[in-house]
Amino acid sequence: MFRLFLLLMLLAGCASTPPVLQPLARPAGAEQKPFALNGRVSVKHDGDRSTANIRWTHSTENDDILLLAPLGQTVAHIHRDAREVVLDTSDKHYTAQDAGELTQQVLGWRLPLSGLGYWVLALPAPQSHAGIEHGANGQVNVMQQDGWKITYSRYAAPDPDSLPLRISLQREGMDIQLLIDEWEIK
Repeated sequence: MFRLFLLLMLLAGCASTPPVLQPLARPAGAEQKPFALNGRVSVKHDGDRSTANIRWTHSTENDDILLLAPLGQTVAHIHRDAREVVLDTSDKHYTAQDAGELTQQVLGWRLPLSGLGYWVLALPAPQSHAGIEHGANGQVNVMQQDGWKITYSRYAAPDPDSLPLRISLQREGMDIQLLIDEWEIK
């Protein structure tokens, strides 16, 4: 019984240890550099709520997103390249030209992938105008672009170019919460 208690305490201690975040700051030209992130995503839309772990690898040419159930099973695998967007579930294969339309059709909510690669870096996407509100320390607090309100509530450090760790995206009754546990920018 005592061994079980020690094992549970050890596991609880490991679970609460914060991950090492590398890097803490957004490097110059980050919008052109590949990145990878691990975290959690929660989506509320039309009264439904879903949560998943997320593993996202991004470059200007490709995106590879794994949405994973709490025990690690793949819920959806989204891949974007110059030709198309592919979404695979455990039993089906879907393709389209736009990630937002495809995720709306299959998952029931729109993933704004064309802007999200910039927004997760607290940068506006270059294709349209963005309204940006900065905090006293120079970090982006709120960005509005393409009908989305993007709120940044936590960063890796207090510096103006720090990487975001908690992002909320809201649009037309949809709320996407992204909590980033690990960053890698190449």
